[in-house]
Amino acid sequence: MLTDLMRRWGRGILNPVAQFVNQIGVPPNVVTVTGFLLTTAVAVVLALGYIQLAGALLIVAAFFDAIDGALARLIDQVTRFGAFLDSTMDRFSEAALFLGVLIHFYGQNASSEVILTYVAIVGSLMVSYTRARAEGVGVSIKGGLLTRVERTLILIAGLLLNQLSITLWILAALTNFTALQRVWLAWRATRGNGQSVKT
Repeated sequence: MLTDLMRRWGRGILNPVAQFVNQIGVPPNVVTVTGFLLTTAVAVVLALGYIQLAGALLIVAAFFDAIDGALARLIDQVTRFGAFLDSTMDRFSEAALFLGVLIHFYGQNASSEVILTYVAIVGSLMVSYTRARAEGVGVSIKGGLLTRVERTLILIAGLLLNQLSITLWILAALTNFTALQRVWLAWRATRGNGQSVKT
């Protein structure tokens, strides 16, 4: 999975930065929230119509967002709440970015892109929800075509190339495909298990 590859390749860059952040005394959870605030700022830039600038800034925000996990591992402070907070802020960050996209296209009366943005939002959130719900019934699902790393890279590329409409088509289709893929993976993992689970 690309997420694992990016994590391995990025250690050489993230670890020195994490060491510096640790030296100045910033805890991992503060880094997590700061990453969300930076992404929200990118969403504002997007909403104002500065597409390529938003793409460049999103690279910075995404890099900053990756530091919290490296920092937590570096100082051996990987906690359950930290993992929960990181995942929650990731969802808020994605929602903020798509809201920026939606506002941009709404201002242009681009109804097709507004609908695509909504579909992409639903797909992105469902990718995360299907994994969380599967874990709630005792099934670990980390696979799937489009995890958050892939979604972020596609969005960055689309913004930098100023091809946001095409990017939305890709995200709307592949995020929902990934969510359905995870439903299938959960079904395959739970076949033959007759126990009922309350929702």
